[in-house]
Amino acid sequence: MRIERGDYAMVVGKSGSGKSTLLNILTGLDRTDSGTISFEGNHLETWTESQFAAWRGRNVGIVFQFYQLLPSLTVLNNVLFSMDLVGSIPKVKRVERALFLLESMGLESKTGKLPSELSGGERQRVAIARALANDPPLLVADEPTGNLDSSTGKSIQELFAKLNRSGKTIIQVTHENVGTLEYNRLFKMEDGILAESL
Repeated sequence: MRIERGDYAMVVGKSGSGKSTLLNILTGLDRTDSGTISFEGNHLETWTESQFAAWRGRNVGIVFQFYQLLPSLTVLNNVLFSMDLVGSIPKVKRVERALFLLESMGLESKTGKLPSELSGGERQRVAIARALANDPPLLVADEPTGNLDSSTGKSIQELFAKLNRSGKTIIQVTHENVGTLEYNRLFKMEDGILAESL
């Protein structure tokens, strides 16, 4: 699997086909038994966990299917937490950036709310804002619309297409039909084997 800067790669396959495992390996959340993972000439599979974590924090935004928001933090603090953890955005710019991202997601009136006070679509948009907090070149999304109604799912897909048009590289996993979605690379996963279709 080779992804170029600016690609929008869709990975499709049935539940249990290995899609999420692939994303976990690509982002360093899981380790691979064989093969290589390289990012801009660096062979990541040889790195320690701390090297992988530092790289991931600066280069990869991850959007999980089940949001993974911190329940005791407000919407604003969930986004700030990512910046505080990585430290790549200067402290004096963090609140401004978090508010900008939340506004761009249509969540400017929700900054003081807890995740439990939000709808599923709002939680997913907070998760996307958090994934973009450190301005990573790569956005990885694991079934980001899987738990959303079709209208909300469509708005999330439109947001991803807009992010890709603005220069973000995106790798998205889905088990849904991708016929109407915007992407330029399509991979099919079946029984742990990946094949490019487009």
